[in-house]
Amino acid sequence: MARVIYKFGGTSVGDTRRLYRAARRIAAAHRAGDEVVAVLSAQAGATDALLARGREIDPDCAGREADSLLSTGEQVSVSLCALALARLGVPAVSLCGWQMGLQTDGSHGSARVLGLRGDRIERELRAGRVVLAAGFQGVDAAGDITTLGRGGSDTTAVALAAFLHADLCRIYTDVDGVYDRDPRLHPDAVKYGRISYDDMLLLARGGARVLHDRCVELARREHVVLEVCSAFSDAPGTIVG
Repeated sequence: MARVIYKFGGTSVGDTRRLYRAARRIAAAHRAGDEVVAVLSAQAGATDALLARGREIDPDCAGREADSLLSTGEQVSVSLCALALARLGVPAVSLCGWQMGLQTDGSHGSARVLGLRGDRIERELRAGRVVLAAGFQGVDAAGDITTLGRGGSDTTAVALAAFLHADLCRIYTDVDGVYDRDPRLHPDAVKYGRISYDDMLLLARGGARVLHDRCVELARREHVVLEVCSAFSDAPGTIVG
């Protein structure tokens, strides 16, 4: 039995068909005997839509209330996926940031992860449930919802992999690995089978959109090996670390 962290990006759960595809991957791992924590992003376009609604009220739309608003996108994703897993006969529970106890500082909009408090995730895993963790969000010392900024769901996945001592952290995305250039724009782009943290940081800081640099920095610091692969195929991915 392995303990695995899966992360699904917004396009990977962007509609009902794709969300069920993700749920079937999760279900297969659970049925194989793995302990599964799946981190989900908001469905594609959801965060922008929430931000637009907030800006209709306040053009700045920042701070505590903006974080409370924007965090709901991920909560929708994990709730829908829990419903999908129930339909597939797999016990699952959805948890938002404060429920899982992901502690951050109080920097609204760009909070940094400090630790994981409480044993809610451990209890759910021991009970045989899949845990669906809302990405991009945590809770500060005052008990307020915070968001982690760009690439926040990847950061959530890496943090949980470190704190829960996971055997695997797999990032599912809309490309089948890490390339030297964007394969959607450059057909001759070359995919890496393995890439170091430092080289991945260079790509991320140079504009590569596969992983955010804060996520890679955390993985390097906590020695979390990542696998980046496609949510839509079984092609081999890229190992980062």
